[in-house]
Amino acid sequence: MEMVFSNLQHQRGITEQLRREAAIKRMPISQAVKDIIKYIQEHEQDDCLLVGFSSQRVNPFREKTPCSLL
Repeated sequence: MEMVFSNLQHQRGITEQLRREAAIKRMPISQAVKDIIKYIQEHEQDDCLLVGFSSQRVNPFREKTPCSLL
C-alpha cells in the first residue's frame, strides 16, 4: 500500500513539473535569432575581441613579461 502511495506522489510531482513547463512562454526561433543579432550589433563596439583593447595594460590575454633577477 505504501508503494502505491509513493508511486502516486511521484506521478503527481511529474504532472506538476509538466504543467509548469507547459506554462512557460515560448517564442519562435526566428524571433529569438533576430533579437540575438540585434543585441550583438548594438554591443559590438564594446567587445574587446572585435575592436581590441584601449591599451596593452588592460589586455588580460597579453604575454606576461618574465621576471629578471639582478
